Amino acid sequence: MAIKTIGFSDGSLPEELMQILVRLASRWEDVNDPHLIEVKRLSGAMTNEIFEIFWPNEKVDVHHRKVLVRVYGEGVEVFFNRDDEIRTFESLSYHADDLRDPEISALIAVKMREFHSLDMPGTKTVFLWNRLRRWLRKAKSLCTLSEIKDFGLDCLGDEIQLLEKELTQDGQEIGFCHNDLQYGNIMIDEVTKSVTLIDYEYASYNPVAYDLANHFSEMAANYHTDTPHIMDYTKYPDEEERRRFIFAYLTSSGDDPCDSEVENMVQDAEKYSLANHLFWGLWGIISAYVNNIDFNYKEYARQRFQQYWLRKPKLLGPFVGPLADGQIGF
Repeated sequence: MAIKTIGFSDGSLPEELMQILVRLASRWEDVNDPHLIEVKRLSGAMTNEIFEIFWPNEKVDVHHRKVLVRVYGEGVEVFFNRDDEIRTFESLSYHADDLRDPEISALIAVKMREFHSLDMPGTKTVFLWNRLRRWLRKAKSLCTLSEIKDFGLDCLGDEIQLLEKELTQDGQEIGFCHNDLQYGNIMIDEVTKSVTLIDYEYASYNPVAYDLANHFSEMAANYHTDTPHIMDYTKYPDEEERRRFIFAYLTSSGDDPCDSEVENMVQDAEKYSLANHLFWGLWGIISAYVNNIDFNYKEYARQRFQQYWLRKPKLLGPFVGPLADGQIGF
């Protein structure tokens, strides 16, 4: 029997994958026709393609069967360990209900707090700094000498060391962080108004302030325009908006934080935005060489590095560590 796709389909899935989906649905008693598949491409992914798959059901009181399918892009093994990611997916599948909240007012702050509280397998140590150093080595191995100079890669080893020293604090909260909480990885069910976080390929233990910084930074992005690589930092949340988000984040677990606790986390998240700019800047350079998705990765990297040098004196002080001194050719 032929496979029939219905509804919106942006591009087609490989035939082999479609056959796997049919075999999967054949095991479910509440699917009338496993060959009747609705495919919807979810936008917002710059490394992989993600599709939402539905099997319609004639019974109005029964929800459609639905799964998410990721088709991996080329070269992504440079950024993360595939076996580690699969283990993360398997473990997170047991927490699916924990990643949902019926109250729309809770939204992402509540979900982030729940996500950070997950007890995941593996070492519970900060991954950020070693990952930055590994990506820097990879980026330098891919770039020409002129690109290394243009992007200022030779000085970023010192910058990573400086940030690790300046930002690491005794007693800082470490949690299981998503590390890529852009809007394309946040799903809201239109019926139940529950929130689900998807796409865990970069997830690891890190300071929770870093994950907050990443989410705030992603608010400057719009990946649905003709120039998705351009960041608009006028859309970066202002201090009051960040404070409200962090207050909701802290209170969602039943805490009653004082003003100083909220303010400290607001400031910590701002400082960790510097590490976030280096993280995605290096990601952009490597992606330009290993990924064939139509995205101007190098220009994206240039903007993230530019923002790093712009914000560093304001967040760490003008005399902390070396300045750019024209090392980056913007």
